[in-house]
Amino acid sequence: MKVEVNGKSREFVAGGSVLALLVELEIDPRMVVVERNREIVRRDDLDRIEVEDGDQFEIVQFVGGG
Repeated sequence: MKVEVNGKSREFVAGGSVLALLVELEIDPRMVVVERNREIVRRDDLDRIEVEDGDQFEIVQFVGGG
């Protein structure tokens, strides 16, 4: 199925969770905020919410520094 991540189209296996998508993208779920179809996904729900065909994600990563 196709999803959009930060404006780019990607293929993703049907039946996977938002957490599985982050793992596939090699993104640490503790260091991001995920928005799915313009709604923030709570960190506790990342493994409970199934990715659906056509979903649009914005993933914002935290960067430390000084």
